[in-house]
Amino acid sequence: MQPAELSAVDIVAAVRQGDLSAVQCAETFLSRIEAGNGSINAFLNVDREGAVACAAKIDARRRAGQPIGPLAGLPVAVKDVLCTANLPTTCASKMLEHFQPPYDADTVSRLRQADAIIVGKTNMDEFAMGGSNENSAFGPVRNPWDLSRAPGGSSGGSAACVAADMAPVAIGSDTGGSIRQPAGLCGITGLKPTYGRVSRRGLIAFASSLDQIGPMARSAADCALVLETIAGHDPGDSTSLVASVPRYTELLEQPLTGVRIGRVPDHFAEGLDPEVAKGVEEAFAVLKAAGATVLDIRMPHAKYGVPTYYLIAPCEASSNLARYDGAHYGRRCEETAARKGSRASNGAIAYDSPLVEMYCRSRGEGFGPEVKRRIMLGTYALSAGYYDAYYAKAMKVRRLIRQDYLDAFEHVDLIGGPVSATPAFKLGEKTGDPLAMYLVDLYTVAANLAGIGGISFPCGFTKSGLPIGFQLQAPALGEPLLLRASDRFQRLTDWHLRRPKKSVR
Repeated sequence: MQPAELSAVDIVAAVRQGDLSAVQCAETFLSRIEAGNGSINAFLNVDREGAVACAAKIDARRRAGQPIGPLAGLPVAVKDVLCTANLPTTCASKMLEHFQPPYDADTVSRLRQADAIIVGKTNMDEFAMGGSNENSAFGPVRNPWDLSRAPGGSSGGSAACVAADMAPVAIGSDTGGSIRQPAGLCGITGLKPTYGRVSRRGLIAFASSLDQIGPMARSAADCALVLETIAGHDPGDSTSLVASVPRYTELLEQPLTGVRIGRVPDHFAEGLDPEVAKGVEEAFAVLKAAGATVLDIRMPHAKYGVPTYYLIAPCEASSNLARYDGAHYGRRCEETAARKGSRASNGAIAYDSPLVEMYCRSRGEGFGPEVKRRIMLGTYALSAGYYDAYYAKAMKVRRLIRQDYLDAFEHVDLIGGPVSATPAFKLGEKTGDPLAMYLVDLYTVAANLAGIGGISFPCGFTKSGLPIGFQLQAPALGEPLLLRASDRFQRLTDWHLRRPKKSVR
């Protein structure tokens, strides 16, 4: 039995039945990480010793007839934006390069309690700010389907490690598409739950009203399995929803007969790659064959999603990242005497006091260019005289976007469409043009602004062998239908079973 060829559902079943040992499973994936991470750069930290020790304890309890958890023996990779008490949490930033959290994030605690095995922390765009995973202070992640291309971001390491069979499941975070977009570009399945469905406690904040944690795996069935564990109310998170958690895996069998799926014609306008458009239309045809009805709908304010998001998210980032000042949190520069006067003799910036110099240098050395850009955008939009013109107006448009969804869901049960306008792009292709990079979030940011759930899964491949992603969105707490529709699609197709040739073997 080769663990890397099994689904998460099959791994858990095999460990429970004694057909596969947790140690064998963990060592298989750890060996694959060791062999492939040098070329893909998906992991920032790997916990071989801790993972094997955890697996050995699970095997011992199973042999002794003691209870084991619902995810017993399942290796899981965790995006490095989630706190882990036994591993550094860097957010792929020099600012937190040596940060060791004193506690586990709620999601990590739930995984451990379910006997999942945390194998390591995955690479990402710094502080989750980016759509290509090129903003990491520790080097870009490479797409396993083509090592010259980006895996998407910001959860690029999580997507790439699943695509390359380095882990059957990974945890990502999604602020404007950071689970769904890399899942689409890497040919895997990624679920962004409803805002508040999964606790954010222990998630290092980017934009607090938009951030959400979710699973990334080969299939919708695997995502359903993991979501049953990580979802649920957490009194330590004031935004956590007080709602029971369904048995998502038991709801997958229900047919799609009578399910209405909305199609937005504007999503197929100029700028959408023809091969992507073809794959998405064929996905609609598969869902229709499964019993669903496809209806054209209007989302009149969708075109304002990107500018609205790129005002609100940087404003919240500016506030959240203000704490990293070198005194209370984060990297601190080496002590130097402050230089007086308007400009030092060597042309360097002069500071009014040692304290101001320490703040400025610590933040300047700790943050990368994209993080600095977003902090400056957000600080400007929140400043006196501009708040009403920018941030307040963006919040009003956010409400209109949310109303579009409320109106649409009176007529349809789900909304389908592309995840991104193009397949995976070349590394370096968009780094010189921030606006072009921001537009990769065109189809994903609206779900975060509205606080609803969305899922991405592969629906085809381009002629050059790159994955094409399809996205479904549902009303708040509509994860059962999202997972059921995605699972039904995957029972009728095999796109999600395909492996990249460059994946480690």
